[in-house]
Amino acid sequence: MTSEQIANTGSVTADHGSIQTHAQTQPRQNDSVKGCPSERKCGLRWRPAMLHPASLRVLLPWLTSIIGIAFALCLVIAWFPSTVWNTPIVSSDAPAHYYFIRRLLDEGLGAALHLWPHNSFYPPLFHVCAYFVIKIAALFGVQCSIYAAFNITWIIASGVIFPSGMLVLCRYFLQRWNHGNPISNPISRISQASSTSESSSVSESSNVLNQRVSSAVNRQYNATFDATFVLRNLIGLFVPVLAVSSVCHPYGLLNAGPLIAFGFATSLLPFLIAATLRLFDAIAAREHIVKWLAITAIAGVVCLVAHPRIAFTYALILVPFIVLRLPWKLILGAFIAMCVGAVAFVALMLTSFKSDRWANPASWFHSHQPSKNLWESISFCFTDGLDGFPAILFALLLIAGTVAAFVCASCRAAMRSADSLSAAVSTVAPDFSADADASASDTAVSAPDVSPVSTSGLPAASCSDAADVSLSASSEPSRPRRNDRLRDVIALTAAFLLVTLVYVCTVTLVGALPNIISAPWYRDENRIMTMLPLVALPLLVIGVNALSECVSVCAASASFAPSASSFSTKNSASSSSSVPSLSSASAVSSVRNVSFASNWIGPIAAFLVIAILAVSAQIVCSSRTAARDTIIAHSSLNQSDPNEQLTERKITVLRKVTERTGTQATIISDPLNGSMYADTLFNANMLYPIINARTDVPSAPFGKVETAFASGDAQQVLGTVCPLTDAPEYFLTMGGQAQSLQSFPYRAQYDSFHNEELIDAYVDGGTLVKVADYSQYGQGWALYRFGCAD
Repeated sequence: MTSEQIANTGSVTADHGSIQTHAQTQPRQNDSVKGCPSERKCGLRWRPAMLHPASLRVLLPWLTSIIGIAFALCLVIAWFPSTVWNTPIVSSDAPAHYYFIRRLLDEGLGAALHLWPHNSFYPPLFHVCAYFVIKIAALFGVQCSIYAAFNITWIIASGVIFPSGMLVLCRYFLQRWNHGNPISNPISRISQASSTSESSSVSESSNVLNQRVSSAVNRQYNATFDATFVLRNLIGLFVPVLAVSSVCHPYGLLNAGPLIAFGFATSLLPFLIAATLRLFDAIAAREHIVKWLAITAIAGVVCLVAHPRIAFTYALILVPFIVLRLPWKLILGAFIAMCVGAVAFVALMLTSFKSDRWANPASWFHSHQPSKNLWESISFCFTDGLDGFPAILFALLLIAGTVAAFVCASCRAAMRSADSLSAAVSTVAPDFSADADASASDTAVSAPDVSPVSTSGLPAASCSDAADVSLSASSEPSRPRRNDRLRDVIALTAAFLLVTLVYVCTVTLVGALPNIISAPWYRDENRIMTMLPLVALPLLVIGVNALSECVSVCAASASFAPSASSFSTKNSASSSSSVPSLSSASAVSSVRNVSFASNWIGPIAAFLVIAILAVSAQIVCSSRTAARDTIIAHSSLNQSDPNEQLTERKITVLRKVTERTGTQATIISDPLNGSMYADTLFNANMLYPIINARTDVPSAPFGKVETAFASGDAQQVLGTVCPLTDAPEYFLTMGGQAQSLQSFPYRAQYDSFHNEELIDAYVDGGTLVKVADYSQYGQGWALYRFGCAD
């Protein structure tokens, strides 16, 4: 843009996060004539109630982000079951997580690398965070229980970390989508048209009018907020809320298991994905590579410490971006790294878990049963696990937005290709290009529908025009820019389809191939559900942004047509006398209408539709309510089945047992009868309070005890149990295994601990000595002491 063009347009627009800088062009003496010592003071006078736009542009993103995350946190807290603050979540994996926190408290942070009772590694990050919650509370004189620390850590991860990460990820895609695009601002096109019309057959007086119109409206436009900027901040309000609206994450994992470590890693994963994509940008730009490589590496280590298996989710989502955005050498290197990781994972599984079914993938997960039909599983993915009306609205926005994004991105790519070709032709044959430009200028007068500049000096609205209003003003004309929009849409759509494929294979299909595809996630529906928001929400965000552009273009076209027609007719009639018949005030008024329609109709529509989605998702949320009710039922002590994991009677018995044995003596019992909760409820020393005992680890004490106890050999039992500790060893019978744990595939290995005939035989032989009878609470309930020499 030349200095003359800058003077004509009255503004210079630069794309720095959609911030526009207004270049003052009116002489100060003109302001003095009008009674204003300067334009700046005059501007303050006519905008007395308006804050400085620069300050608001800095503060508004932070303000909307904080408000959105606060809303998300309030939703998570409001949903959280109040019954689990003083009593544990009674489920399959919960005792293990409570035990890990307890071990950190007993042994310090050094135990973080070997949390399992047989001293092997378990991802410790969640439990370390809970440990610090307890320690920080103690600094203020507050005694925080293991259950409270567990809950607080989960709430922070689910209500703060996860929505913040989703906001960072979605804003990344939104920033790339709007990069170099002042959201179909008609004022920029009017200014360019005004400059271009100087070389056309339109009279000089018309050019003067166009300059006055564009200058006046530019001053008025720059006094307002850019619509793109406002739309981004509206996203900042609603993305955190939508991130915690679905049962997919975080609620599902608290109910399933709970799968705490994997859920914590999922909450951290959006930051790692965003950092990796920034690294891809740095590689493409060949700048700041070391910086983003370090950030990505740190985020990756944190996620792996939270749960290493999150690497499979990360790889699945990143594969399309790797293919579309990296050079082929890096693509090859990434896939080699993935193959090496896959081989290492297979080797780990083969060496850690002994099975005779490895060669027959169809027999893997033999106890797994499909939970949904094909239509239900696909619709679940397209609705992001929402219910009712919000589910339908989400699916419609996702599909329509994806289509709109493809259309707008394709239009922009086509325009850039055409612009690149035109620039190449003008570079090779400048004389021919000059003639062609002159011819095109003449054609613009007679055929305004062909050229983007009409005789009125106003541009024709189009999808491609809205997508990119200044194609290559700041770039080399012979080097077309990368089609970032189209690449992002394709990559996000491909990632969404990959996640859908894995989910459908898990919950609907059976056989060898579905088993192989879903094996990295244990063919567990709850783990795979967590991937849906990671791909569905960013795709929804750029889709809604594309729909906003389309709505703005349609609205601008509708309001622009009569103004352009009137303006063109009057200018043509007055061309002979070189005096325009359309007044400046009328022209400014017409263009103001076009400006409002083009810039604000779309964002307003997007705001309303996302607001309806976010609010309705909190009103119609039967899946989340069902998950909450299930957790409340699990944590309730009023169970109809006396053999459930925890009941009022079992709490009483466990308290009495701990009072008798103390907290140093070792207590052995069937881990499926609920006795393991005594470890965190009353600080009892339960031997291996983890359900899945591994007998293939030499240091696994519980596995050795289980094998010896099932043998019926008294000498083997005492020889295994007595050396465990210097304190006495006890055996507790408390009924059979809980009905809620009957799906546990390894439950049969503990049958000997509630085999009454075997127990009576040990009592008759003196291996076990009854020290307390609790038969008034349950048949056969009793506490025995092993007949060791101590």
